[in-house]
Amino acid sequence: MSVKQFRMEKSRKIILILFDILCFVIADAFYLWTTTFVDRHQTYEIGPYLITSMILFLSMFGIRMLFSVYFNIWRYTNTTAYLKMVISDGLGCILGLILIRVLGYYTGVWHFTVVASLTALATLASRFAYRQLYKYLNKSEENDMHKIPVAIVGAGQMGALLAEELLYNKKSNYKPVFFIDRDPAKAGSRVAGLKVYREGEHMLDFIKNQSVSEIFIALTGLDSEQASALYNFYSQTSCKVKLYDTPVRDVEDTAEAKRGKLREFRIEDLLFRKSLKINNKESFAYYKDKTVLVTGGGGSIGSELCRQIAKCKPRQLIIFDIYENNAYDIQQELIRKYGEKLNLAVEIGSVRDRIRLEAIFACYKPNIVFHAAAHKHVPLMEHSGCEAIKNNVMGTYNTADMAEKYGVEKFILISTDKAVNPTNIMGATKRMCEMVVQCRNNGKTNFAAVRFGNVLGSNGSVIPLFRRQIENGGPVTITDKRIIRYFMTIPEASQLVIQAGAMAKKGELFVLDMGKPVRIYDLAVNMIRLSGLEPDVDIKIEEIGLRPGEKLYEELLMKTETLTKTDNDMIFVEKDTPLTRAQVQEKIDILMAAVKESENEIDAAKVKAALHKVVPTFKDPSKVNKKAENAEEMKDVNRVAEDPVTV
Repeated sequence: MSVKQFRMEKSRKIILILFDILCFVIADAFYLWTTTFVDRHQTYEIGPYLITSMILFLSMFGIRMLFSVYFNIWRYTNTTAYLKMVISDGLGCILGLILIRVLGYYTGVWHFTVVASLTALATLASRFAYRQLYKYLNKSEENDMHKIPVAIVGAGQMGALLAEELLYNKKSNYKPVFFIDRDPAKAGSRVAGLKVYREGEHMLDFIKNQSVSEIFIALTGLDSEQASALYNFYSQTSCKVKLYDTPVRDVEDTAEAKRGKLREFRIEDLLFRKSLKINNKESFAYYKDKTVLVTGGGGSIGSELCRQIAKCKPRQLIIFDIYENNAYDIQQELIRKYGEKLNLAVEIGSVRDRIRLEAIFACYKPNIVFHAAAHKHVPLMEHSGCEAIKNNVMGTYNTADMAEKYGVEKFILISTDKAVNPTNIMGATKRMCEMVVQCRNNGKTNFAAVRFGNVLGSNGSVIPLFRRQIENGGPVTITDKRIIRYFMTIPEASQLVIQAGAMAKKGELFVLDMGKPVRIYDLAVNMIRLSGLEPDVDIKIEEIGLRPGEKLYEELLMKTETLTKTDNDMIFVEKDTPLTRAQVQEKIDILMAAVKESENEIDAAKVKAALHKVVPTFKDPSKVNKKAENAEEMKDVNRVAEDPVTV
């Protein structure tokens, strides 16, 4: 919130409170005047009367504050806000009566009842009058002529609020002309003065014949399947389709921000997976006053982990990364947001450098380490296998050694679904990283690994690539139309990692539920449509063939019967039998010998052969892809395609 917005927000609340205090004073004075000077049936001692009035005042306004009455923006509000006002004043009156009984200043029930009722009535009348005046002053037939006509899907409370905002806000560029709703009881009725039509296939032709340019979806509780179905359905009208949603409430949000926002559809809205409900209050408490080190803290996952950890009020947060530009970006972002409230340190270095790592651990002595540093690009690691082993395997080995040496409480490795029966060097090295972590189950440091799939929008992922290709006019390139992947947003993945870290005890391999798989071709189609273009008409989609080490599907993390549940429905623990330290050390020696033999070579054949030897589940991608059509993951995505959600 800017300083100007904060001052306006504060001024608005102060004006409302002062006006309501004036209403209370006038109501109290009116009651005193009518009972003592008009009816002459009652006499009061001015001292006790003022005390009882003050008790009523404090009770009523105290309950109003408790009910957050003054956080409402009354020109956007609804009957719920009015009801909250009535209930809070009623409870305030009852509380006041109890207090004066206890304190011995009783002046009668009528005093409190009448004054409270008159105050509440004056307050409600003022708010209602303000709303009507606002509508009248902002309603202009002349302005409506230049506004963009829109249809609103959803004639409920959210749709009604959106319609009123568009109708009576002079700054609005839109003019709602009718509602669409699936509830047959609403068909033919009017909401906010606009007619409601029944949703159905016939609406497509109806909308095309109307002067509607855009369609706004204003429905509560939409999951990704429903959002995708609605978007695909209404996109057939050639109208631009937007989403009106209520953002997640945050203590720093202003009341204006909480009322809802109109925005473009994002690709996250169209993934076939229900939105995750993540409650991090308890797990966040675990990180408070702890010193937390994040390796690879400038990367996509690492930087989001830093954002989430910063909210936990740690004693200190250390960002460790080899790439100074990324580290600088997240450093400046956190400084702007938290300033001196966050004890932040940024160190540049590589996890491959044991001397540098030891200096970091000796200086900061972290309580918790999130190890996110890794080479993750599959085709590049197929070519540069030695670097994948040195950075991923030995980087994890070095960092884990330092964690044990300096008494770290918990060490959390960020792993990947590509470690499940890997078909490429990157996946095999990450599986080896898991072994390094899992074998360390007999020391003071609690080691754990968290395994999840692709992260939307991360560096090197398909989303930024598609976006650039669309901006350049195409073509959008996909390796194979059949290829599928599991997706999660960066904040979702990071918050679940935070929770898993708090749960970790001894050598667990945590698995995150990624939901349903998504066909990459469908992802490309949706991204082109979100850009207002037509696939294979405005932007071509081309197949370029599978890349080295790439398989058609990533194996479903949740299918194994060895999984056990945790307190979080999205986090599971795989009961994988760990190797001994000696067995893992033997594998490390084999890999490092292969790296040494390949020192003067570019080809990764020797290290790849060594990885096949030490990671028994490492498979040939061509053999896996031949059997892909029979895999449950491929069948699952085909079922989704054949059974779309009906609107």
